[in-house]
Parts: sequence; C-alpha cells; structure tokens
Amino acid sequence: MIVNTSTVTNESRDRSFFGHPRGLSTLFFTEMWERFSYYGMRAILGYYLYFAVAEGGLAIPKSTALSLVSAYGASVYLTGVAGGWLADRVLGAQRSIFYGGVLIMLGHISMALPGGVPTLLLGLVLIITGSGLLKPNVSRVVGSLYSEDDPRRDAGFSIFYMGINIGGFAAPLICGWLGEKIDWHYGFGAAAVGMALGLIQYVLGRRHLGRAGLHPANPLPTAHRSAVLGRAVGIAVALVVVMALLFGTGIVGLAGLVNVITLISAVLPVVYFAVMLGSKQITRIERDRLLAYIPLFLATALFFLLFEQQPNTLANLAEADTNLNVFGYVIPASWFQSINALSIIALAPVFAMLWIKLGNHQPGTPMKFVGGLVSVGVAFLWVVLSKTVSGDQHIALMLAFVFVLMTVGELMLSPVGLSVTTKLAPAVFASQTMGLYFLAPAMGQGVGAQVVKLYSLDNQQIYFGIVGVATLACAVLLAVANRSIKRSMHGVQ
Repeated sequence: MIVNTSTVTNESRDRSFFGHPRGLSTLFFTEMWERFSYYGMRAILGYYLYFAVAEGGLAIPKSTALSLVSAYGASVYLTGVAGGWLADRVLGAQRSIFYGGVLIMLGHISMALPGGVPTLLLGLVLIITGSGLLKPNVSRVVGSLYSEDDPRRDAGFSIFYMGINIGGFAAPLICGWLGEKIDWHYGFGAAAVGMALGLIQYVLGRRHLGRAGLHPANPLPTAHRSAVLGRAVGIAVALVVVMALLFGTGIVGLAGLVNVITLISAVLPVVYFAVMLGSKQITRIERDRLLAYIPLFLATALFFLLFEQQPNTLANLAEADTNLNVFGYVIPASWFQSINALSIIALAPVFAMLWIKLGNHQPGTPMKFVGGLVSVGVAFLWVVLSKTVSGDQHIALMLAFVFVLMTVGELMLSPVGLSVTTKLAPAVFASQTMGLYFLAPAMGQGVGAQVVKLYSLDNQQIYFGIVGVATLACAVLLAVANRSIKRSMHGVQ
C-alpha cells in the first residue's frame, strides 16, 4: 500500500502533457482511436445489414437489421460489467485495455473480410468482447493518474472526453464515406486501421502510465483463483457453444439472437436490484437511497432507448427518406452520425458554464433527468414536424437538428448519471452499483431492439410521434415524483 500511494503521488505531480500527467496523452489518443473504430463501424453497420446483395450488403430484412444494431449496442454495455470485474480481480486495467484493443481490431478485420454473415457475427462477438475489456477500464486508469484531491482531475477527464468526441466526429466522415462511396468492407477496414493505430500508440506510451491500473485492485485470493476463473471461463464457453449450436442449426436465427439479448438486458438489472435490496448488509437509509435510484435508472434506460436510435431508425431516415443535397454536394447518409460528437464539443462548455452560473439554483438531479427525457422526446417529435414540413423527403438540415436536440438531452442526463450512482450506492455494493449503472443503457438498447421493429418508413410519423409523446409522459411522471425521490435520497444532491 505504501508503494502504491507513493507512486500515485509521483504520477500526480507529472505536468508534462499541457499541465497534466504524460500518461493522459497515451489514454487520450488510445481512446480517440478506439472510439474512431467503434463509431466508424456503427455508422455503416445498419446499411451493410439491410442493403441488397447487389449493393454489397447482406440483404437482411430491415426490421431485423435495425433491431440487431440495438442488440449490438446493448451487448457492448453488458460485457462492460464482466470486463470491469476481470480488470479488478485478475488482469489489471492496463492489460485489460491492451487485450481489449487487440480483440476489437481483430473484430473489425473480420468484418472487413467479405465472408457474409459468419465473418460479420465473428467480428461483432470480438468487438463486443474487446469493448467490454477496454471501455470501462480506460476511464479508471485516467482517474488513477491523479490523487483524489488533485484539482486537475476534472480537467483531465474533460481533456480525455474531448478525445472521445474527436474520434466520434471523424469516424463517420471517413468510414462512412469509404463504406457508402466505395465498399462497405473498406469502411470496416478503416475502423480496423484506427484501432491498430490506437494500439500502437498505447504500446509506445504505456510506460508513461506508471503503476496506474497496472495490477488488479482487488485480486482474487491465490487459493481460489483457479477455481473461480475455471467456473467463469466454463460458463462463458458453454454459453458461446450453446448459442453457436442454436444459431448454426437454424433453431435460433438473427431475430432469436436479438430476443435473447433483450431478455438478458431486461432481467439482469432486476436481479441486481433484488440482490442489493434484499441484503442485510445495507442500512435503512441506504435502502431508501437505492429505492430512489430505481426511477433514475429507468429514466436512463428510457433515454438510451431513444438516444441510441441514431444508428438505426434515424440512420435509415437519413439514407432512405432525406434529401442529402447540401449546398450542391450529396453527402453520405452516415455523416449524420458525426453530429452528436460535434454538438458535444460545441455545447459541453456552454452547459458547464451554465451550471457554474446557476450554482445552488441549478436543477436537482431528478429534474436534470427530466430535462434529458424531455429533450429526446422533443427530438422524436421534431422528426414528425420535419416530415410534415418537407412533405416529401426530410430536409437534411432539419433532420440534423434531431441529433442536436438529443445531444442537449445527453448533456443534461449522462454526466450526472455516474455521479449520482456513486452517491446513492450502498457502501458494501459500491463497485456493483457502478456496474449496475452501465446496465441502464444496455437495458434501453435491449428493449429498444424490440421497439424498433415497430418502425418503418411508411409509419415513421406515427412511430416517432407515439414514442416521443410516451417519453414526455414519463418525464412528467418523474417530475411529479421529484420531491418524493429527493426525500428518499436523504440529503444527496
């Protein structure tokens, strides 16, 4: 313990990267390229799935293809829980990041090969597994570069998240253009190159991380390690084999695979809450706080159900029902996927200044969640307005505003989500509650995989209208419950 504390102190004194530890530059560029690969592939995934074979696609029925995109997103968050556990108990965060990056790169390479559904599914499985290892652990290592009282900590995370959004902005522009204008596999190949660059950067700069995340935070006891790992690996292998057999024999098709992911994403959070609420190790106040967290968790899941339709239903609108001629140039439909990242870069400083200016007068946590739901609900209703105004095809700039509205909601809800989770978590379940938070977007996208099956171009106004109004109704219910929730939070702001 003395060695670790000393190491953290020494690393926190490092100011060689714009006043921050040099290791931040390693993680900044690693995450930038990882997000480039993730958002680049995601921007064209739906198109590749449902485009006709003559157009280079797989000709999967559009409803199944769009729901598969949501199921993929849910799976990434589901594996994040396991990836965090492996890093904490077995691998350490640094090795988890490296192994995760390798798997992600191999996944994109698999998708870059023109092997049809088999190489697609292999690629998705590799990317999902790799993202589970990399995604939750990069942020942990960023935090480990600073001592808890280091005033640069928040600024360091702001710089780090800027890297995420730079990658998220550039990826659809490059991978999308290559995929739509040349060949889908070139787009996936570009994503693989991006992850490869991230790995190279990580390996070359890893020495600057020092001991931050080098070892497991809570390693398994040596006596039990083999047994626990053996059971975990056995269960994982058994699940993969069973699913492979069911899929390979045709008993479960792509639609069935989506249904399985939806079921897991819906049941797992219920189990988590039941275990924690039923524990005798938590106090009455902690139980009240956990109960207060349930509506916030469900609001987060609902938010992501709408927000993560950017790469499926909204991507389909951009491709099939939008006039893409912008100032004389026909843009790729996938470029709409860059708007969210660009909007965050532009609006995040505005929101940061707004909360500082409001100080103690800013909305409480539940009302910020209400604001997030209102924003995505209004974004869906804007789709209805856009179609009504255009009459024929959507106007590109009007459809683009949908993504801006969603970003406003993200900035109101997402930043406070992790914060309030740490504050409301029972002491004995602190780590598990953080894992529970990541199950909210998984649940939202898992359920969303079923909801998007109700969408089609012909009924788009009904679909977006009903989902938007229902979301606004839920926002009203959350606002009505605001005082009760705050009372159960017992002073947590």
